[in-house]
Order: sequence, then structure tokens, then C-alpha cells
Amino acid sequence: MKSRIHPISRPVVFRDRVAGTAFLTTSTADSAQRVEWEDGNTYPVIDVEISSASHPFYTGTSRVVDTAGRIERFERRYASAASRG
Repeated sequence: MKSRIHPISRPVVFRDRVAGTAFLTTSTADSAQRVEWEDGNTYPVIDVEISSASHPFYTGTSRVVDTAGRIERFERRYASAASRG
């Protein structure tokens, strides 16, 4: 491997502002903001708008889209065109 071409991986805290949760992981991202973590060390913190703690798919609050009505409209609209052609 070539030296000095790979980014540095370091521990970083990602903080979800909507859900109020934070998690420590490794990342190549860096930030000037620092936060003291539960272990007493300070780490760079990156604020995110959405994570698995607040995403509707992972929290089970996602809405179901009425696709049956859309399919029926499509079939009505193009049924006459298919019978002519």
C-alpha cells in the first residue's frame, strides 16, 4: 500500500439532535467541536439531522403509501390505449 494517501481513522461522536442520542464510533470525519464522552475522554462531535434513532423506517413510524389506488388509476388510464393497440 502507498503511504500517506489513506485518511486517518479516529474515534468520533455522532450526535442526533432530533432524538437526543449520541454514539461513539470510528470515522475519518473530523470536527473542531469537542465533547466529553462517558469514559472521560474528549472526542470530536459531529451533529447529524437524522440517524437510526430518529429515522421513521427504524423507529417504526413510517407511513404506508396507498399504491393500490395509484395502480388502479394507471390501469384505468391506459386500459383503453392497450385495447386499441
